[in-house]
Amino acid sequence: MTGKDVPALEAARDVIPPGTKVNVTFLGNEDLEMRVAAARAVKEMGLIPVPHISARRLSSQDQLEEFLGRLHEVGATEHVFAVGGDPAEPEGPYPDALSIIRSGLLPEYGVHEVSIAGYPEGHPDIETDVLWRHLADKSAALQEQGLDAVILTQFAFDTDPVTTWIKAVRDRGIGTQIRVGTPGPAGIKRLLGFARRFGIGANAMIVKKYGFSLTNLMGTAGPDRFVTDLSALLAADAAAGDVRLHFYTFGGLRATAEWARGYIAAQD
Repeated sequence: MTGKDVPALEAARDVIPPGTKVNVTFLGNEDLEMRVAAARAVKEMGLIPVPHISARRLSSQDQLEEFLGRLHEVGATEHVFAVGGDPAEPEGPYPDALSIIRSGLLPEYGVHEVSIAGYPEGHPDIETDVLWRHLADKSAALQEQGLDAVILTQFAFDTDPVTTWIKAVRDRGIGTQIRVGTPGPAGIKRLLGFARRFGIGANAMIVKKYGFSLTNLMGTAGPDRFVTDLSALLAADAAAGDVRLHFYTFGGLRATAEWARGYIAAQD
């Protein structure tokens, strides 16, 4: 959710199970008050806030500490997501998530678990070897500080690069829980727009495999086939370890929560 989505979260709370983690973004058009208010709302609804810390958007250590301090006041620092962020040039002393972690400030403000980014299909602006090096370095830095870790991936339409990447993570000796980014149900044009923006593979073969057609851009698509196929592949691979889902709510919080509830019910 974004800082503006508190009303949407309120409207969806009856279909989101208590204790669900809800990530709260750190966007350039939101301010401190919006971010903290959103994290507090998540907490008050019986859910677990996971505020984003966007390294490149922080202008100073003081700004980082002010943010962490305010989150701590509302009981929203136990889980955070440290991410580099969108700006091409850092606005302050933190060029990437690793620099936030290595600052040593997170445990001082009650952080117990840090989510870090994973890129099964790479990153349009970062070399693959750099992504792997940073994943290993972040994992090691969190372990050194006694912090739990979660690897949260970009969203995907294709199980093949996801399962290949998971194997590569495990082959590197990283046993951290992985949450695979999964698009909630949304309009096809909207999904494809996000895919182009974030460098996600979405050619005709991939989207057909996912379950929608490029000839019907006015329709809506859900991740039923992707989740079913991924589940089967992971169940057959004991080395995959702890892998779960993280939903990107492109079609709305309530629509995503209702889809997840319906999918689970259909498995019984």
